Amino acid sequence: GEDGSAGSAGGVFHCFTETADVARAALDLGFYISFSGIITFKKSQDLRDVAAFVPLDRMLIETDSPYLAPVPHRGKTNSPAHVPLVARQIAELRGTSIDTIAEVTSRNFGTLFTAAT
Repeated sequence: GEDGSAGSAGGVFHCFTETADVARAALDLGFYISFSGIITFKKSQDLRDVAAFVPLDRMLIETDSPYLAPVPHRGKTNSPAHVPLVARQIAELRGTSIDTIAEVTSRNFGTLFTAAT
């Protein structure tokens, strides 16, 4: 802003793979954080840790098709049909249901992209 502050940028960090510090900075700027099938990969514990603290009202999920298929489809062509696998991983991390993750992230999508039009 004119006062030298960053202000609220808004938008989405697509296919997020950064650190917790980057996530916090993005959230502070008004961004949503979107997690893909990478969150299901064995070596992605740091990313799961980030997903555990990102507020649900600022979270999105995606597949990044045709790339980055989630476990158990890793190494194969990805598909939007695999979004529930990403939702399941997030639900397990957060101690909630897949339905809750689906409802919240769908609402977030609507909020983000309605605001952009």
